[in-house]
Amino acid sequence: MQSLTLRENSPKFSRLVYGVWRLGDDSDISVANVRAKIDACLSQGITSFDHADIYGDYSCEAIFGQALAADPALRKKMQLISKCDILLTSEKFPGRRVKHYDTSAEYINQQVAQSLCNLHTDHLDLLLLHRPDPMMDHHETGKALDALIDSGRVGAIGVSNFKTWDWDLLQSGMRHKLCTNQIEMSLLERDTFVDGTLAHLQQSDIRPMAWSPLGGGRIFSEDPAAQRLRPILQQIAEENNCQLDHVAIAWLLAHPADILPIVGTNNLERIGQLAKALNVKIDRQTWFELWTAAAGQEVP
Repeated sequence: MQSLTLRENSPKFSRLVYGVWRLGDDSDISVANVRAKIDACLSQGITSFDHADIYGDYSCEAIFGQALAADPALRKKMQLISKCDILLTSEKFPGRRVKHYDTSAEYINQQVAQSLCNLHTDHLDLLLLHRPDPMMDHHETGKALDALIDSGRVGAIGVSNFKTWDWDLLQSGMRHKLCTNQIEMSLLERDTFVDGTLAHLQQSDIRPMAWSPLGGGRIFSEDPAAQRLRPILQQIAEENNCQLDHVAIAWLLAHPADILPIVGTNNLERIGQLAKALNVKIDRQTWFELWTAAAGQEVP
């Protein structure tokens, strides 16, 4: 599988990224089952794994980390991504009154240290700020993020869900270059293609990551847009001996921005077939045919 740098001089990541946000939802969170999922990814060349400190009510990193603790040699075969700055209300934090964001240096350093501990590693290949923080002091935050790279605890810094102005503000407080924006993109969530978010990245040759590339599973639902899409997706899937979810992911892969979709499932059989999306070719007319079906109207 192809590996890509997110921007010049950044680490390389696999074209498909495995997202672990549902890892804690599996009825089997044993080391053996987690290892089976990791092996199913690695066997296809999916070497990048996307975490966040909050996933699974602050449990998923540690669940995944048990497999790395059992076999430390695994760490050299993968890239680890994590995120921080969202604080959830949780029984684990009884004094927390409200969900909020924290991009202070103290909190970022605390959460990176916790992620490293959870994942049994000495560094993250990529750290993302999870959401824009309206209380961010970009000078303080930028200095803290630069220091993480300088110390070797983090290989590169990016963001998630940032608008162009949020990106520019944070970047103005940093020496190191931000290397990606992880944003929601799918056939059912197309705003970033036209609101300037994707264009902003393309202008600087920065490759985005796409979370929820199947619309959070809505692509399989009775959502009206999904119903309009399904016959076309199914036809393409049959022509390519794959499933309709592979076609939906291939639609993102076809874009010239070199999008890296983040795919997540606990089903081992589905994990083992994720790379089929790379074999589906979507030409320009087909790309717009799917856009039109999703939108329910032709482009202007």
